[in-house]
Amino acid sequence: MLTLNYRDSQPIYGQIKDGLRRMIISGALEPGEKLPSVRAMAVDLAINPNTIQRAYAELEAEGFIYSVPGKGSYTARGGDASRRSAASPARERELIRRLRELVAELRYLGLEDGEIIALMNEGVGQ
Repeated sequence: MLTLNYRDSQPIYGQIKDGLRRMIISGALEPGEKLPSVRAMAVDLAINPNTIQRAYAELEAEGFIYSVPGKGSYTARGGDASRRSAASPARERELIRRLRELVAELRYLGLEDGEIIALMNEGVGQ
C-alpha cells in the first residue's frame, strides 16, 4: 500500500498523508472505501499510531477522508461542492501557488500558452 523513505526530509506523517492522497486522487482507493485502522496501519508500517492518526486527521481536515465514530475512516467522494467547502483553504491556496509556478516554468521552457492550456485540459479530462 504505502512505502516510507526514512531518508526523506519530509516527515513520516506527511509521506503517509501524501501517499494516501495520491491513491485517492488516482482512484486506487475508491470513494467510500474503508481505510485500514490507525492501529493496523501502524503495525504494518512499524511506526507509532500517533503518526498515522496525524495523517488521517489532516486528510480529514482537507476533505479527502471522513471518520465514522466506532466504525473507522473512509475515503470521501470527490468532485462535489460540499467537499470543496470542507477542504482546507490553505491547501487550496498552496495548490494554486504551485500551479502558477508550474505555468511560469513551462513558459520559461518555451511552451506557448495554447500548449499549456491543452495540457491542463488533458489533465482535467482524466
